[in-house]
Amino acid sequence: MQLIANNIAIEAEDHGDPADPAILLIMGFGAQLLLWPDELVEALVAKGFRVVRFDNRDIGLSHKFEGEKAPHPLWHLFSKKVLRREKMAPYTLEDMADDAIGVLDALGIERAHVMGASMGGMIAQIVGANYPDRVLSLIPVMTSTNNPKLPGPKKEIRAMLFRAARNRPTDKEEAVAAGTDFFTAIGGSAGSERQEIKQLARQIVERSFYPEGPPRQMAAIIDTGDLRPWTRRITAPTLVIHGADDPLILPAGGEDVARNIEGAQLEVIEGMGHDLPPSLIPKMAEIVATHCRAHGPAAGEKSAA
Repeated sequence: MQLIANNIAIEAEDHGDPADPAILLIMGFGAQLLLWPDELVEALVAKGFRVVRFDNRDIGLSHKFEGEKAPHPLWHLFSKKVLRREKMAPYTLEDMADDAIGVLDALGIERAHVMGASMGGMIAQIVGANYPDRVLSLIPVMTSTNNPKLPGPKKEIRAMLFRAARNRPTDKEEAVAAGTDFFTAIGGSAGSERQEIKQLARQIVERSFYPEGPPRQMAAIIDTGDLRPWTRRITAPTLVIHGADDPLILPAGGEDVARNIEGAQLEVIEGMGHDLPPSLIPKMAEIVATHCRAHGPAAGEKSAA
């Protein structure tokens, strides 16, 4: 369904009983809501939660910022670090955090557990800092604070990212192939089989093929920069989840998130990379549900306004 959130159209899905406490799922860079596995959504609904997932701006079926130019990532990084230029992107992660709150507003949800993966975990940190009264608890997954002292991706993943920045897919088949290769590379030892990954990549591309959006999202990440000024203001009960095998955002990223939030707990999952594989969904659902039950209303106690 299409919602008007933060004055733009956002595609969202609302699962479960509206009377149950809500979990808002925020997906990562260049990723549609389909990257939140149906199995995870269904498991959380079965455990007594209302689950909302949505496409971020510039991806999937949500609003596209047509005609807005994003600087090349390498020039953008140089300009921010050396030339001290400030706003160079069409929007920032703060704008995307406002979108997330706009989704809650559109659905009449007063407070929710906020769970974000990768870039979505960065957005979630800003939501937690800027909107403390809207957050029952926070669950950043496979993400970081963007602390410049943190280690970057593993060498082979970094090379793939540079190639992707230089050569964006020009058609759907290229996009499926590139997505399959990348999702396979960033998965952990418990990750999906390549054929399953290819099927998911094709499903994503068939739903929406829009290579112009991710460069603007990357610009938002770079423009926002170090998240620790936001992260340190978070007061919501926080559970940080990270994969022990993550080659894109190394476990040090999750450790830094937990280190900068008072009282945060850190759960490192063996076999998990930068992915949410089917074999780990039952474990993930149980961890998340246990955390949310400890820090919010029980099923049937409305979290809607």
